[in-house]
Amino acid sequence: MPKHLHVAAAVVRNDQGEILIARRPATVDQGGLWEFPGGKLAPYETGKQALGRELNEEVGISIEKASPLIRVHHSYPDRAVLLDVWQVDAFSGEAYGREGQAVRWVKEKNLSQYTFPEANKPILKALKLPDHYMITGEAVDDADWLSKLQNTLDMGVELIQMRAHGLSEKAFIQRATAALKLTRAAGARLILNAEPSILERVDADGIHLTTERLSHFSSRPIPTGKFLSCACHNTSQLKTALTLQADMATYSPVQETESHPGIEAIGWQAFHDAIEYIPMPVYALGGLGRSDIRRARGLGGQGVAGIRAFWPQT
Repeated sequence: MPKHLHVAAAVVRNDQGEILIARRPATVDQGGLWEFPGGKLAPYETGKQALGRELNEEVGISIEKASPLIRVHHSYPDRAVLLDVWQVDAFSGEAYGREGQAVRWVKEKNLSQYTFPEANKPILKALKLPDHYMITGEAVDDADWLSKLQNTLDMGVELIQMRAHGLSEKAFIQRATAALKLTRAAGARLILNAEPSILERVDADGIHLTTERLSHFSSRPIPTGKFLSCACHNTSQLKTALTLQADMATYSPVQETESHPGIEAIGWQAFHDAIEYIPMPVYALGGLGRSDIRRARGLGGQGVAGIRAFWPQT
């Protein structure tokens, strides 16, 4: 039977937004690859306790502020690994390789130039995404809709799913084109809830597949340079999203919502159970708001997604 290892790992950011990575010694398994610093939990340690000890021992820094990022289960031929990954936003000390290993501060956009172990790849996806994912709602007309979008951008929303099922294809493209100008100016990313082929008309940042569209594909329908988001309501759909190499998913409904009355909520425990072995960022969706972000992340989620919590209602 393969060994089971519980490992704490850290995405450490400095004041310039750069991320700390370390190179594995050539003499160990997967030697020469780059990784996020961390190490195995000692008996009776929590993930955060182990992370604090390992960061001090490996790179000479002490954690001042950290929060859960993602939990990744990965199986190698000889062992199964659980990576308990934390995001460290404040620390003291100056990082260096205390065990003689090479360490480097790297801009997020340049991480793709480094080779990481397979188990680290979901971490690379998670650190590109914010802790909340806004889905657009209703408006009187295009002008009102764009005004509401600008308000959310002014409030710092970074990831937006344009959902407008009632529009004709022509009207959807016109609105999406105008929205893209606003999101690009704000440094935010726009994902279209539409057929993947629409990217030929609007160069948005990605596509969100509804559960109905999700069932139509057996391989990734858009280029890897774009974000692929999938709507999921059960573990089978989550596994389909993995097959499509999705960058993220929403899982719902965690709580009851006004927009879907009568649909039974799954609750937080079921959310955790469903995503625990899904190596992909998953947003909790359904009756949630900013106050639920910490809970979602603590249970292994990327954060929360929603309409009413983020989209202006007046």
